[in-house]
Amino acid sequence: MIRIVCVGIAVLDRIYNVETLPSEGGKYVAQKYSEIGGGPAATAAVAAAKLGAQVDFIGRVGDDDTGHRLLAELGSLGVNTRFVMRVKQAHSSQSAVLVDAQGERMIINYPSPDLPATGDWLNEIDFSQWDVVLADVRWHNGTQQAFRLAREAGVMTVLDADVTPQDISELVALSDHAAFSAPGLRRLSGVKDALDGLQFAQTLTNGQVYVTQGAHGCDWLENGILHHQPAFRVNVVDTTGAGDVFHGALAMALAQGESSAEAAYFASGVAALKCTRPGGRAGIPDCDQTRSFLSLSV
Repeated sequence: MIRIVCVGIAVLDRIYNVETLPSEGGKYVAQKYSEIGGGPAATAAVAAAKLGAQVDFIGRVGDDDTGHRLLAELGSLGVNTRFVMRVKQAHSSQSAVLVDAQGERMIINYPSPDLPATGDWLNEIDFSQWDVVLADVRWHNGTQQAFRLAREAGVMTVLDADVTPQDISELVALSDHAAFSAPGLRRLSGVKDALDGLQFAQTLTNGQVYVTQGAHGCDWLENGILHHQPAFRVNVVDTTGAGDVFHGALAMALAQGESSAEAAYFASGVAALKCTRPGGRAGIPDCDQTRSFLSLSV
């Protein structure tokens, strides 16, 4: 069985379904409201577990009701939370997520200032027990330390390189596979063109660099050549968590020894199926569902 650890943030998503996303100030009415666990690394962990991996999540939550709910949900979805730091008298992170009728979303995240930024306590954990370490950029110090420890242990590292205020160049350098969101790549490289951005990112690492572009699919560089995986056409209900799910599936496929092309194909299929159901986690398929979908998409 593939063993994966996901390092980063866990967030409570408060999801408001609206007809259209707001473009100006005013009062708006939601047609539906729900609450579910989110966060890049946490949702990637759920995806990997659903796909059959043995998964741990490493992160920080407060000892408030939100933190308890986040850990309980992860546990119920097959993710082990034995290494999570529970911070006393601290608030957990949460987000307001607006989803329109076409499935596009707007996210306002509140990263709790109560949670310590340091990742030094990860030194007490043996990272050689996993086949791959997947981490997001929202807990910078934790990802940096986890990747350093993974490298010392000879374990593959996969970075979910999304937008963050901090410079993630060092995290990219520590990555064997750095998969950017389009906004994350633009922020790092300072350029809009995907190829130019990937070429810049490639100067920072000896690893593989990718960029996901939603309905426009996924691109990556291999031996200096740009490759493309088209997005699968599905009835999109909610894109919340699609990128996180992609990263979890990508890490799973890479840990199984699949090529970048095979991994991007598999991860794109998993992310597409997720988008057919509401919420960041409810629509995550298992391996059988994914293989069936991919066989019909040939």
